[in-house]
Amino acid sequence: MTRDSEWLSDPKAMRALAHPARLMILDRLGVEGSATATEVAEIAGITPSAASYHLRMLAKYGFVEDAPPRGDGRERLWQAVDKSLSVGVLPEDQPEVRAAKVSLMAAFRREANDEANRALSQVDQEPEDWRDATQFGRTRIRVSAQELAQLRDGIEKLIEPYRVRRRSEAEAPEGARISEVQVNLFPVAKRGVPGLPTEDHDAV
Repeated sequence: MTRDSEWLSDPKAMRALAHPARLMILDRLGVEGSATATEVAEIAGITPSAASYHLRMLAKYGFVEDAPPRGDGRERLWQAVDKSLSVGVLPEDQPEVRAAKVSLMAAFRREANDEANRALSQVDQEPEDWRDATQFGRTRIRVSAQELAQLRDGIEKLIEPYRVRRRSEAEAPEGARISEVQVNLFPVAKRGVPGLPTEDHDAV
């Protein structure tokens, strides 16, 4: 998580954000800029009226806001609020807060997995230079908690100049595309041992 992130701790806000359509809407606004309810509805696969409802809920909890008008100003435009959000489970969390945090983080992981799976399914259609630059991998490391935190901060520092909200299309080199970095840093949890299966030679 970045140093300037705002921590999420309101269970109602976290439950509101955990909705799949709202995550897609927020991602659309964050990457491509302001949009109408009709425009984000198409991305989320919902009706414009449903999109309007989700946008109002996102606005209620401070995730989106009204954007400057365009054209004749008759359409209502929405934009993502320009701030980084983080969520983490703490020992002192009340059960309701912990449940909301776990639900939101699970929703984040599902969205991330869906994004990676879509990219993986189409990687053979990418130009050679993009295929060569793409990586799906896992690496086991041996570190202290302090080293893991240092690694996290170092990765964040490397990524920061390339963030969509920090680097405009005009500032990026020719041929630049929206890409995604997925970083998971965590101590490996002990896996439960199921034991050996019982052999039943009489089973049909």
